[in-house]
Amino acid sequence: MEATLDAANRAANLVAALAFQHHCFRNFDLRKHAYDRIKAEFGLAVQAAQHVIKKVCDAYRTLHANLAAGHLGKPGSSRRAAIEARPISFRSPAAQPYDDRCLSWQHDARTVSIWTTAGRLKGVAFTGSARQLALLAAHRRGESDLVCRAKSIVTEAERTGRGIALEDLQGIRERVRLRKPQRVTLHPGVSTSSELSSPTRRSGQEWR
Repeated sequence: MEATLDAANRAANLVAALAFQHHCFRNFDLRKHAYDRIKAEFGLAVQAAQHVIKKVCDAYRTLHANLAAGHLGKPGSSRRAAIEARPISFRSPAAQPYDDRCLSWQHDARTVSIWTTAGRLKGVAFTGSARQLALLAAHRRGESDLVCRAKSIVTEAERTGRGIALEDLQGIRERVRLRKPQRVTLHPGVSTSSELSSPTRRSGQEWR
């Protein structure tokens, strides 16, 4: 799964460069330049490729909004000029969106089936307290995020064939917004998490 995340973000960097080159930042239009290429070069499935392109478009939309609002320097400033002179970039462990076609949950069995560049992983265990599991089953909607965390823990889980427990959801009620899809964070390896996270945050021009 770590390799999947790396491939998705290398693909995102290529898409970002193509968008910058062609001044093309709309999802549908950018697919014409990038979709077939990233599928072939990075081994991405249909949905994964589409999510990579959408992630890039969302990142540029946020960047352009910040530029327009003056949050990244005044027009003509050295800071702003440096940002405008190059495409955005994504770190290797930057979060990758997954939808229900890339990730399916079997709540009764407490397992997930998840797409990777090496094939679909089935029967990946997850667990948590009764309250956490009930909250996950009741409120998980929309997309999930694949993220890279706790590499040593994941390595041990892979060695022993065990799942990793769900993260503490204390305070989740204050963060739930029922009008918007809630996102579930997934950790590479044989782990999942029911942490409902906000969309990927940006640091400068580098997306995490």
